[in-house]
Amino acid sequence: MSRSSDRIGVHGQGAALDFVQAVSLRLAKAAITLLAVIVLTFVLVRLAPGDPALLLAGDQGGSDPAFVAEIRQHLGVDGPIHLQLWHYLQAITKLDFGTSYRDQRPVIDIVLERLPATLLLTVSAFVFSIVTGVGLGALAAHRPGSAIDSAVTTVSVAFFAMPMFWIGLVFIIVFAVKLGWLPSYGMQAPSVAAKGGWAAFGDLAAHMVLPVLTLGLYYMSIHARVSRAALLQISDMDFIRTARAKGLSAWLVWRDHLLRNALLPTITVAALQAGQLIGGSILVETVFAWPGIGRLAFDSLASRDYNVLIAVFILSSFGVLIANLVADVAYRLIDPRIDREATT
Repeated sequence: MSRSSDRIGVHGQGAALDFVQAVSLRLAKAAITLLAVIVLTFVLVRLAPGDPALLLAGDQGGSDPAFVAEIRQHLGVDGPIHLQLWHYLQAITKLDFGTSYRDQRPVIDIVLERLPATLLLTVSAFVFSIVTGVGLGALAAHRPGSAIDSAVTTVSVAFFAMPMFWIGLVFIIVFAVKLGWLPSYGMQAPSVAAKGGWAAFGDLAAHMVLPVLTLGLYYMSIHARVSRAALLQISDMDFIRTARAKGLSAWLVWRDHLLRNALLPTITVAALQAGQLIGGSILVETVFAWPGIGRLAFDSLASRDYNVLIAVFILSSFGVLIANLVADVAYRLIDPRIDREATT
């Protein structure tokens, strides 16, 4: 009995060590990827047409070459690009993303002010898309070929084919302009937000409905189709027939065998969507005037505020890498048979 326990303990320690090594290797790869993203983003943005010094000089009513050169030196964009990159890499190790050209404020402060709004929007849309998509996919797979299956497939294809900004505009016209049920722009009404309490919470929830639906319906359609296909494929496998032959209830078969294995492709798609959500949030935040970093990136691009734009790209890339790391960990928790190479 003691030898058996020792073998189980050694096996458990080995599995834990493999898990730690896999996560450590994934973190190292993520760090290298993030460094490559920083370098590439910095170089591409710096090489983009447009001079922020000229824009600032025009805003201040002057375009004298000496004045422009002084502004360029003040902004730190007068030296060779490799020196600018080196100084920037040194600064961001201290979380110093520079100063906004337009607002003359630390970039990190501006981004952190806008970040909660984007997280609220994207996380809500992400959860909505997964829960609704997997639920609809399971409903369709339960009776393939039925009217419910056809309806779910039709709705999924329709929302997948529609441009996201067009969905948002239609929602605004129907639910805000025609029916007057929901607000069409902003995150909260200032007069209601100042009161606080449940009134402010209800106003925030009302402002969230249309942006969350606009951003989430597209990804919901993908999850519905992926989960439906995975459930139909797994339901015909031998281990499912064996579980049913053992007399397990339909609920246990669905929960412990069907759904658990069907979640793997859903997690893969969800991890890939983490980056797409940021791109989608730029459109949605612009359409609904949502005060997040997506709208901030759009405004920064228009005003050539490079420091803010680069910071948004870097932090967004960091979020995508974290999402993929979480997906790798989830693979092992759902199915421990996945080896280390498959998760890294």
